[in-house]
Amino acid sequence: MVRDEYHEELAELDQMVLNLGEMAGTAIRFSVKALRDHNVEQAKVVIKGDEPIDDLSAEIENACMRLLALQQPMARDLRMIGAVFKINLDLERMSDLAVDIAKITVAIGDEIHIKPLIDIPRMAQIACEMVEGGLQAYIESNSDLAYEIAKRDDEIDALFDQVRRELITLMVEYPTRIANASHLTFVARYLERIGDHANNICESVVYMVTGDRVKLN
Repeated sequence: MVRDEYHEELAELDQMVLNLGEMAGTAIRFSVKALRDHNVEQAKVVIKGDEPIDDLSAEIENACMRLLALQQPMARDLRMIGAVFKINLDLERMSDLAVDIAKITVAIGDEIHIKPLIDIPRMAQIACEMVEGGLQAYIESNSDLAYEIAKRDDEIDALFDQVRRELITLMVEYPTRIANASHLTFVARYLERIGDHANNICESVVYMVTGDRVKLN
């Protein structure tokens, strides 16, 4: 009976992690969509939505601590809980970065962007796909999938370098639009960091499955 309860708690922990991942992905997508559409109200929804994300993150941390204290897991289960600690932190940080993007949307308001937003939404799409893929690898205990998903961080890095170069050029050509270009540069940087956090999730999955601490990309 005790072990049944233990496995139920592990299953509940998995579900909470998936829920947090879905919330983080939604925050990322909506923040960039709000930026593209100059939708300040949607940006404010993203900002307000950070509180329930923080609450769930704290709940996951407490659940991990409870399992460690009361169940004293060994080997694979211990690595799993350790991985969840790190995945939880990465997902929560992604959500914070989505909020930072939403705050930039509020600051920009109706001001026309210095360049069409094509690459920035693409960065967000890849980042969300990485989050989904990383969590799928976690649920399936699939280290091979984690390795494959992590490779996509190179796509985000390449897009970031491209966006940054273009915006620097535009700052020189249009000095009166430096503020807007700087805002978009920060957005691209935040998305690049979100990609790094998604990469971290993949590293945590590899550790959970194999016990090996690896650096991907």
